[in-house]
Amino acid sequence: MTPNLNSSDNLFVANLQSVSLEKLVKSKLEVLFAQQKEAQVELNGLYNVVIEQVEKPLLELALRAYNGNQVKTAQMLGINRNTLKKKIDNYKIRVKKNN
Repeated sequence: MTPNLNSSDNLFVANLQSVSLEKLVKSKLEVLFAQQKEAQVELNGLYNVVIEQVEKPLLELALRAYNGNQVKTAQMLGINRNTLKKKIDNYKIRVKKNN
């Protein structure tokens, strides 16, 4: 049976227990917001920081899984290859092809 990868319930992170990626991120953000409140500082640009910290490793690992093949990586991610190329350039990801 093939898992439905479109369901966030199926994204699990290796931990002592199976914890969804969504719950892991939420937990980390709750700590961040608590620290921000305690320190009484303003958070600016948080959305972009969070997106980058999730998207960049996703792209790096996906590219590695497909040996740097951008067409196959884009297909797996469900994005256009040109979009993938822009993100690779934006994050300055080095695409390595293992022969």
